[in-house]
This record gives sequence, structure tokens and C-alpha cells, in this order.
Amino acid sequence: MVQPSTELIHHGYTAPDGFAAPQPGVFKASTVFFPSVAAMRSREWKDKTGYTYGLHGTPTSYLLEERLCTLEGGSQCVLVPSGLAAIALVALSLLKSGDEVLIPDNAYGPSKSLVEGELLGWGITHQYYDPMDPQDLQAQISSRTKLVWLEAAGSVTLEFPDLREMVRICRQRKVLTALDNTWGAGLAFRPFALAGAQEPGLGVDLSVHALTKYPSGGGDVLMGSIVSRDPALHLRLKLTHMRLGLGVGMNDVESVLRSLPSMALRYQAHDQATRALAQWAQMQSEFVQVLHPALPESPGHAHWQALCQNAPGGAAGLFSVILDPRFTPAQTDAFCDALRLFRLGYSWGGPVSLVVPYELASMRSGWPAHLLRGTLVRFAVGLEAVEDLQADIAQALLQLR
Repeated sequence: MVQPSTELIHHGYTAPDGFAAPQPGVFKASTVFFPSVAAMRSREWKDKTGYTYGLHGTPTSYLLEERLCTLEGGSQCVLVPSGLAAIALVALSLLKSGDEVLIPDNAYGPSKSLVEGELLGWGITHQYYDPMDPQDLQAQISSRTKLVWLEAAGSVTLEFPDLREMVRICRQRKVLTALDNTWGAGLAFRPFALAGAQEPGLGVDLSVHALTKYPSGGGDVLMGSIVSRDPALHLRLKLTHMRLGLGVGMNDVESVLRSLPSMALRYQAHDQATRALAQWAQMQSEFVQVLHPALPESPGHAHWQALCQNAPGGAAGLFSVILDPRFTPAQTDAFCDALRLFRLGYSWGGPVSLVVPYELASMRSGWPAHLLRGTLVRFAVGLEAVEDLQADIAQALLQLR
């Protein structure tokens, strides 16, 4: 007779099929069972026709990958533990010693650290190009250039580049493009169809997304994704993904799946509130410049307008201000400390508004000509009432006055 402990482990009951509910089931596994040795040897994980090991996916992660493909307009997707892990996976999949990668000078800081640290140590060189000058990008592409990173809008300073022209240049030079699409989130513009019916083939090769931000929406999940349309390119990513063992937890996948249905509504709410605050900020004498792509005075506004103003449309939930240079860094810190609703913290896309002061001079090759001098502060607008957030900034400005 089988003992109770064994019977519990090998219990034969299987729930009937046909259960349906708003939220999908969560399948967690390291080990995956096979009905036979033949099945074990024949199953294929690379094309999602079967399951072999939890690291390669379960029905839960497959579902999120397919929904993200729909969101961004791609056909294949891999999930990784963070947005930065997605950036690193692209580099490790596509670059080798002797290759060169080009990065916009306003790129996400850790992306710069990656190329200046690990990649340089492995013999992969890099150059920074002016994100507002496609001709500078074109001039820097050489026979060694194998990858160009794009950001729209730029990290912290939110310049919006001429994304279409940059992709055209890279296509002409046969160089792969990878876009950090965390800001656009698949909602501001279509990364794989930048010109719509006018140029149906114009799009990036890879769209990298920090799901930590808008898809998660709660400030409590770390995850990233890479979406592509080329099966051969996707396979290169998938194989490196497997070799590095970059798994994600299914409970985190569940959290993102739960949040995705409301993402468009949340993105629109962040967008509307941020535009209102950015316009109000322009009237405050302490701010000599306000950076937000939807503002006509903001660098790259015309490019944002051409790409994002119509459907799908959007401008995310970030805006930055440059304080009058008469204020010292210590005064800027005091201004940020005085904020009550805007909490000091990195990231964005969650319900709580955040603020971070930046030392811009240490982050760029030189001070950009399109930016006025002063100390930069970036606001990430959450889901609080706009009038309360405006009042919070106003009371903190008293620290400067």
C-alpha cells in the first residue's frame, strides 16, 4: 500500500478543463514533466511549441510575451529580470570583441556604465553621438559599428530625436538598431512602424522595455523585455538568454499581466497630469527651462509632434526643470527635500510621484547647446490629483524664495 506522503506527492487528481476568469492562471515550475523519453528528446522550447524547463517559460510567461508583442507590434519576445538586464542581453547577444556600439549622449546612465565597464573590458568599443543631430550619428558609423542604441525621449533631459531619420540612416548602413522604448511603452508610437503606410518597413530592429515602469504600474516589480520581428535575430537573443540563465519569477509575471489591461488608462492619466504641471512650471520664475516633449519650446518637440501627436499618441509622465543658476546645489537639494507628495526615489510609472536632482555636467560629454545652465531636477508624475501636486511644488519653491 502506498504511504500517505507518497500519495500526496503523486496524487492523481487533475482539475477539469474549461475554467475561465478575468485573470490567467499562474504556472510556476523549475521541473517540467514529460510523458516519455521520446517526448523529452523531441520537445522544442525555442519556438514555444512545448515546455522543457521552467527557465525557458511556462504558460504564464508565454502569455505575457505574446501580449507584449501585441502591445509593441512585434512577433517575438523574451523576458528578463530588469530593464537593464534587457539592455545587457542585447549587447551580449549581438556584439563581440572588435565591434563598436553607438549610444546617444543622453542615454540611460547604467547603459553608459555597461559600455564603459564590462563591454570595454571585453574589447567592444563605443562612441557617443549627439541625439539631436542625425548627421553626427551618420558620421560616427564605421565598418566596426554593429549596433546603434536609440532613446525617445532621452533619459532625464527628455529631448525627442528625429527617430525616423536615424533609423533610415542605420538601415542604409546595414547597422542594427535597438530602442529603449520604456518612455513610449508601446503607447506613444509604434517602434516597428515609425512611418506607418508611408514607409511600411521603417522601424527599429529591437524594442527594449523596462516592464518595471508602466506595464507593472505599482512600483513593486522588476522586469524587462526585448521584442523583435526578425526570427533569426530573436533566436540569437533566445540562445544567449538560455546560456545566461535569465529567468523571471511567475508571480512577478502575474503582477504585470494583472496590470496590463489598465496600462493605457494609467499612461493617459500620467500624460495629462504631466502636461498640466509642465505648463504651470513654465510660469515659475525659479525654473529657467522646462523639458517635456509636448511643450513647443522643448528640444525635439517637432519630432515628437510628427511621431506621437496622433494615434496612438502620448508623452508619458516625466518632465524636468532647470533651476536658475543663482541657486546652489544645496538649495536645489533643499527644494527637493521640501516636497511632500513627490517622494525622493528612482524609477517611475507607479502611483506615487517621484523627484530626483541630477548633476547633469557629470552625465554628458559636454553641456548640450539646447539646454540652459542651471541644476536639473526631474519629476515623475504619479496618479495623485494634479492640483495637489502643483501645490506641493509651489510650497517647496518657498524654500528657494
